[in-house]
Amino acid sequence: MNTMMNMDPWSFLDDMLNVGGNVFRSMRARATGRFPPVNVFLDDNAMIVDIQLPGKTAKTVDLTLEAQAIVVADKPAPAEDGKTVHSPAWSRRIELPFRVDAAKANAKFENGILRIELPKAEAEGVKKIAIA
Repeated sequence: MNTMMNMDPWSFLDDMLNVGGNVFRSMRARATGRFPPVNVFLDDNAMIVDIQLPGKTAKTVDLTLEAQAIVVADKPAPAEDGKTVHSPAWSRRIELPFRVDAAKANAKFENGILRIELPKAEAEGVKKIAIA
């Protein structure tokens, strides 16, 4: 039985451009700010996260505190028709190594840097459970 692979040069070229295109799209995404640079400082009491967002303001950035992470994203802007909302252009999820006291967490935007202060939640001590 004689079988031959499809050696269509245009198919091969198309496949190569698709692979290269993904690489270039990824590089373009990083260059256009989809993954903003982040510095994380950790001590015994808190975690401080500095995110470089030049050209952004507090009104254009969305910050969410989840159970084990914080998520920073572009705020979705309304479309021209005013009805639909576009998805964010970028988002960054940062995992937290401990539980955060949400009531004491704060964030401020200054000179293109978003600083997020996340204090550790008070550790619950060992509790003795009475057996009935």
